[in-house]
Amino acid sequence: QVQLVESGGGLVHAGGSLRLSCAASGLTFSSATMGWFRQAPGKEREFVAAINWNSDTTRYADSVKGRFTISRDNAKDTVYLQMNTLKPEGTAVYYCQAGRSSRMRLYGSTSATYDYWGQGTQVTVSS
Repeated sequence: QVQLVESGGGLVHAGGSLRLSCAASGLTFSSATMGWFRQAPGKEREFVAAINWNSDTTRYADSVKGRFTISRDNAKDTVYLQMNTLKPEGTAVYYCQAGRSSRMRLYGSTSATYDYWGQGTQVTVSS
C-alpha cells in the first residue's frame, strides 16, 4: 500500500515561488530514490529533478537548474521541491515518484522506470 501524496501546488505569477511536498508511506523511504516529474496538457511527462537516498546526489533538468532545489527529510518520509523564479512554461501537474532501489543510476530521467507515483499537484504560473 505505497502512497505518495503531493501538496503545495497553486497559482502564482511568473517570477514567484512555490514549495512542493511529497509524503510517502508504505515504502522504505530511507533507501528509496525519489524524483519529481511534470506533465503539461498535450505533452509527455518530463523529468524535473531526482535525489538519491542520502541526499548525496541530485540531478536536475536543464530547464530548471539553478531555479529549483530538490531535498528530502528521511525522518519525515518526505521529499520537497523548492521552485523559484517560476516561468509560465512551468505550468503542469507535478508528480512525485519513487524507486525502491537506492541505486539512483537505475532510474535515469524516465518516468516509467520508477516504481510508484502520486496523484499529482497542479502548478499554474501566470504571465
